[in-house]
Amino acid sequence: MSKKIRVGMIGYGFMGKAHSNAYRQATKFFPDLPYEPELKVFCARNEERANQFASNWGYDQVEKDWRKVVESEEVDLVDICAPNNMHKEIAIAAAENGKWVLTEKPLSMNVAEGEEMVTAVKKAGVPNMVWYNYRRIPAVTLAKNIIDKGSLGKIFHYRANFLQDWTISSDLPQGGEGLWRLDVNVAGSGVTGDLLAHCIDTAMWLNGPITEVTAVTETFIKERQHNITGKVEKVGIDDACAFLAKFENGSIAIFESTRYARGHKALYTFEINGENSSIFWDLHDLHRLKYFDHGDDALTRGWRDVHVTDSEHPYMDKWWVPGLNIGFEHSFTHGVADFFASAKSDKPAQPDFQNALQTQKVCEAVINSGNSRKWENTYVEL
Repeated sequence: MSKKIRVGMIGYGFMGKAHSNAYRQATKFFPDLPYEPELKVFCARNEERANQFASNWGYDQVEKDWRKVVESEEVDLVDICAPNNMHKEIAIAAAENGKWVLTEKPLSMNVAEGEEMVTAVKKAGVPNMVWYNYRRIPAVTLAKNIIDKGSLGKIFHYRANFLQDWTISSDLPQGGEGLWRLDVNVAGSGVTGDLLAHCIDTAMWLNGPITEVTAVTETFIKERQHNITGKVEKVGIDDACAFLAKFENGSIAIFESTRYARGHKALYTFEINGENSSIFWDLHDLHRLKYFDHGDDALTRGWRDVHVTDSEHPYMDKWWVPGLNIGFEHSFTHGVADFFASAKSDKPAQPDFQNALQTQKVCEAVINSGNSRKWENTYVEL
């Protein structure tokens, strides 16, 4: 019999939906989990919308003050879907109250805040995780398994991009609900912390520590009206970023992200080139992994298109029959399943706060390099 874990969710939006759905689905498709989530308390500042959200997803209670959630004796797990500038305070308070803590990415506004969060969860001894969900898309997990087997041989290159186009209009304001990612005081950074953080987390999971970076960042629209103050204010985030990186294993990388790539809504791809084989993955075709093996017979050698739906593939034995796809939302269900399966084990689900802090270090080094125009050390510890 699985034990109930009462969830307190802070923040709705896109990720609040994704996480709530994952809690609802996890034990239905992973029935052997030692814990079963119970949607207990939902928290947001807009009471009317909070009540609508809670009713739709089946939360028992609604709160407007996140402090009541982290202090509640009816909550075991706190899930933070609030803007980045709230992550530290909520996470530390939750840990001090003995709650399990999950937070949306990035871990924090900066490395210093992230270190405080790591200290807090370690001191409290509570399970913790950051929702870098792309690790748990089956094709990406399969790529990890192939790399860990040594099939690629020595790795030479890693390249990734994450392209969007939703901030091109100069009429778009910054700040407030829905647009806080354009406010540096709330987001911490722009595409680096929002999009490249995903690329960096996946890259270091697949290919090991990034040790050095050199970056160029650009803010194309220098001023925008602020939704809260009503004033035209300076834009402090990076609209676009491209950086070179060196990995500890000797390979080199190119990363690019922008919100100004007209025609791209969420183009995320990565490619890894080794001495024996190469791998390519595209979010737009997320259930497929492209694989090239130089050891194949020369007459038939070429890129394979692996349809990742068989029961032998990661996670897929829990879903449908071979040949039928799953989607983006399932990666969050896998996250819940992995977190609950390992919550009390010696090998907690990754990335935990300590692991996600390493991604934060790379993000900060990238921003620093964009300002200094120099190579920056990351000081990553994996």
